[in-house]
Amino acid sequence: MRRALAVLAAVPLILFAAACGSDDGAGTSATTGGATSGSSGLKVAGNVGAKPTVTFPSGSPATKSSYEVIQPGTGTGVKAGDRVIVNLTVYNWDGKGNAAAGSSYDTKAPETIAVNEQLPQVLQEGFTKVKHGGRLLAVLANDSVPQQQTAPAEPTKVFVFDVVGTQPPALKAATGKEVGESIKGVKVENPGGEKAPTLTTKTDEKAPKELVVKTIIQGTGAKVQANQTLSVHYTGKIWGTDKQFDSSWERGQPAEFPLGQVIQGWQKGLAGVPVGSRVVMSIPPDLGYGDQDQQGIPAKSTLVFVVDVLGAY
Repeated sequence: MRRALAVLAAVPLILFAAACGSDDGAGTSATTGGATSGSSGLKVAGNVGAKPTVTFPSGSPATKSSYEVIQPGTGTGVKAGDRVIVNLTVYNWDGKGNAAAGSSYDTKAPETIAVNEQLPQVLQEGFTKVKHGGRLLAVLANDSVPQQQTAPAEPTKVFVFDVVGTQPPALKAATGKEVGESIKGVKVENPGGEKAPTLTTKTDEKAPKELVVKTIIQGTGAKVQANQTLSVHYTGKIWGTDKQFDSSWERGQPAEFPLGQVIQGWQKGLAGVPVGSRVVMSIPPDLGYGDQDQQGIPAKSTLVFVVDVLGAY
């Protein structure tokens, strides 16, 4: 289950090609509008809040990663650990076509990026130099990508980030009103505060054939959307045996993952749940791992989870 929940970073898929880690080299520049040209030789035109246009210098693409502050912004500053909401536009700088690779201005869906050690260093530093309403230009060359000997080098990436805002931090535990719902044969004890609940699945009751989701604590946050990344605490056990196969509480660190990348039982069970809630879910085999053994989980197992939904981004 841990492998199924693991995600390298809560970074938009468009960033994954740039990988993690970076050279320290970074430069900054600022402008009051129009086109800006910094140490990279790139020119960025257009106003913050609209899709930018990037003009590339002639010759080969940059081989060193850098950032430039195009507009510093006037709102709240971005700091390490924030989840910054951005509109982003990305180009492949190959020295030939320098083609645009995508823009959230086209999809009308801003991205949320965690400003942490999983980002390339140049982005970790660059984001902390802008405020809400600002614009950041970042060049991610192959010095920021751990290369495998057999893997071809990626084109240098050029990103223009317009900072929209920041997400509130995730909760430490479920918070809200205890509802008292339960699944017959399953027991959940709530110790209160930030302590982990106790899940008991030792029972002679027959496992439900369908997905069952019951609310233990009703949160008051926004409802989880199917396309969001979640921060959760959870414990998972097998129906009838009380055998625990995973627990983020025991690891001391919430799990974080795109909801669309986990088992169907989680996708169906957590969509629509308000942030701050604690739920217990019974997941039948066809919405779990089916006929396959999975890291200590026997084939055709009914899975039971108690889950705190701490954040959705």
